[in-house]
Amino acid sequence: MTFAATQRSRSDDRRISPVFWVLLAILGTSGWAVYAGYGNASFGVFLFVVAGWMVSLCLHEYAHARTALHGGDISVGAKGYLTLNPLKYANVLLSFVLPIVFVILGGIGLPGGSVWIERHRIQGRLKHSLISAAGPLVNLVCAAVLLIPVGAGWLHNSDVPSYHLAFSGDQMTALEAGMGFLGLLQLSAALLNLLPVPGLDGYGIIEPWLSYNARRAVEPFAPYGMLAVFALLWQPQVNSFFFGIIYDVMDLFGVNSTYAALGRALFSFWKN
Repeated sequence: MTFAATQRSRSDDRRISPVFWVLLAILGTSGWAVYAGYGNASFGVFLFVVAGWMVSLCLHEYAHARTALHGGDISVGAKGYLTLNPLKYANVLLSFVLPIVFVILGGIGLPGGSVWIERHRIQGRLKHSLISAAGPLVNLVCAAVLLIPVGAGWLHNSDVPSYHLAFSGDQMTALEAGMGFLGLLQLSAALLNLLPVPGLDGYGIIEPWLSYNARRAVEPFAPYGMLAVFALLWQPQVNSFFFGIIYDVMDLFGVNSTYAALGRALFSFWKN
């Protein structure tokens, strides 16, 4: 293979996928429509949240892959992980289908699936930890991008109808509510992913620093870690404690829980 062909191949490995551009187009179009009051607000919020959630999942997995590339795993390009194409990830069901189902059923930001990193190519425990931490950090950045404008009131459009919540006195537009709900999903995904539970990124952060015997002892339980976490989240006391933390973080951005509550109600357009 010539040098030019090699360069072209590398460029193709990193070219943004048309699938991702379509997701961005849906996100932008639905966001504009909801902001301008065009069409059905509830269905618009549904499209905005689903597209935004899928875009964040793509960015989450891209962050893992990009950090791995700089850490020494040059195989991620050939696998298509740098194209932001969700169909290239290791398990589309775990990466996208289940997270969206969990959003619809429970309003929980399920951590996405995975990109397969060839860990033997990467030297140094810190690099391994950074690869695992990159994904949740993206969710935190996405949460800030969503919640800061809402808390600051930058997106309040007085030309469209506002929703008045009698129990809190808040007035908000559909877009503000949708962004509040999507911000909640980002925070919940980040918090869940940072738990030091086998199978989640939080465990991946600390795993390189554990002894060989400790890693071997934990390894059989890795496939069940996420299931155990979500089984606990279905318990009312645990669920209340978990979302209490999320709401406290949202308050730091000046966005209270009513934004997420209304956003979730609008998102569930089939119930309206």
